[in-house]
Amino acid sequence: MSTSDASQVLAPGAARGGTARPVARAPRGLSTRLLRSELRLVFGRRRNQALLVALACVPVLIAVAIRLSAGSGGPRRGGDGDGDGPAFIGQIAGNGLFVAFTALVVTLPLFLPLAVSVASGEAVAGEASIGTLRNLLVVPVGRTRLLLVKFAGIVAFAVAAALTVGAAGVLIGFALFPVGPVTLLSGGTLGVGAALVRVLLVALYVAAMLAGLAAIGLFASTLTEVPIAAMAVTAITAVVVQILDAVPQISAIHPYLLTDWWLRFGDLLRDPIVFGDMTRGLLVTAAYVVVFGALAWARLGTKDISS
Repeated sequence: MSTSDASQVLAPGAARGGTARPVARAPRGLSTRLLRSELRLVFGRRRNQALLVALACVPVLIAVAIRLSAGSGGPRRGGDGDGDGPAFIGQIAGNGLFVAFTALVVTLPLFLPLAVSVASGEAVAGEASIGTLRNLLVVPVGRTRLLLVKFAGIVAFAVAAALTVGAAGVLIGFALFPVGPVTLLSGGTLGVGAALVRVLLVALYVAAMLAGLAAIGLFASTLTEVPIAAMAVTAITAVVVQILDAVPQISAIHPYLLTDWWLRFGDLLRDPIVFGDMTRGLLVTAAYVVVFGALAWARLGTKDISS
């Protein structure tokens, strides 16, 4: 059967000399094969596995350092939850659950963006550099679908990275410090079970914030066939935006900067939870995803993959 006839089959009468009547094939069901393959690729890379291990070491180092210095008699500092990322480090010795919150605050400015930069930089550029991008698009995989799957893989890695930091913080906190009801920034308390739910929500919010950087990285990955270049561009972008966010003379543009909303999860430690800043942060992140996702789609749509 020729390619032009691939979407048609002949009615039974055609074999006996009758008139051939094209019969439409039943539509193919939605398949997750490509997504599952992408997730195996992302989480199967040794580089990404090493990043997750390194991220898990951060809360361990924080907890061990606090444990060793617990008897030094030095001043303890607690955060006041001003919306820019409360400092929980002074409360770790009294409640190990604060290790998770502190680790997420520490890793969010640099380590988590670096992990997302590595995953996103390799998404398209890595396929192009080894020649598999052309093979993916020669088979009937649309470029839009390919981009969506690549983006989903990066976001899944961001979620895994944030959850790794949170889970490692909880485990080492339980191991080295007493654990009990958590005193919230609003003055109330939460039981251990409810506090663990708040840790999960904080990790998911952090991962959602990183989705905007993932879209930037995906766009950068479509611009080159050198994965290291795309990773570097994404990581440098995150650093530059954070520097701009720290300059008070340009405070007028701060609400439009992606990183300005990264540390607003302190509102999850209030009772009731305050959603105002987090909702605005999610909207800003969604805008970055739409804009840079569209740029990545436009670039991949015109990208020459013939060689």
